[in-house]
Amino acid sequence: MKYILFAFISLILCASFAFGQTDKASVDAQRAEMKKLDPMIGRWQGAGWIQQGPERETFTGTENVQRKLDGLAVLVEGRFVDKKDVVIHETLAVLSYNQTSKDYDFNTFLASGRKGQYTMKATDAGWQWGFSFPAGVIRYDIKITPDTWHEAGQMSMDEGKTWKPFFEMTLKKVQ
Repeated sequence: MKYILFAFISLILCASFAFGQTDKASVDAQRAEMKKLDPMIGRWQGAGWIQQGPERETFTGTENVQRKLDGLAVLVEGRFVDKKDVVIHETLAVLSYNQTSKDYDFNTFLASGRKGQYTMKATDAGWQWGFSFPAGVIRYDIKITPDTWHEAGQMSMDEGKTWKPFFEMTLKKVQ
């Protein structure tokens, strides 16, 4: 009986070890793709505007972007306030490379309780992410230079034929 129990435990341990292993070349490839996001790393501060109705609302805030898991993930923490110092947007996001799609998985969590799973793609000018909703499509374009993060959001209500800006922010690197 002891022999059977020992064999069973050994089998479980071997199986969990085998299935728990990831190909080192695969991990190295993911890490190399994640390095392309290095221009985002740091602490950013600045201002912008958003228009979700008739009035344009201005805000100031920060994005704190850090490498995690030895470069396999990027953590983004954003906090933005209005003129009265009331938080209007607070977010936590995790970026990771998706080897199947060859893009980045972009998982967001908002202080409002909302969360989402999106795809972020590299473009000639930077990165782009977005999503569809019942009335249309939203996209965000991110351009980063060594000291400036510019992000613009546009909305289309006609399946991408025409786009209307509704969001823009410019941040400066402070760390």
